Amino acid sequence: MAEHLVPPGETPPGEGCIAEAHEERPDGGVWEHPKIWLGLIVFGAVLVAAFFIARIFAL
Repeated sequence: MAEHLVPPGETPPGEGCIAEAHEERPDGGVWEHPKIWLGLIVFGAVLVAAFFIARIFAL
């Protein structure tokens, strides 16, 4: 006769989610175009190196 009360926000026993998981692509988001990010990093490194090379030859 005693019925166990389920706290709010929890799924009662015997019930579950019947929704299907959405399919995700194997690659996406920020990592969709890694060559762009690699190019930006290399470009920044070249700019920093050019700054220090210019300082060396400016002496």
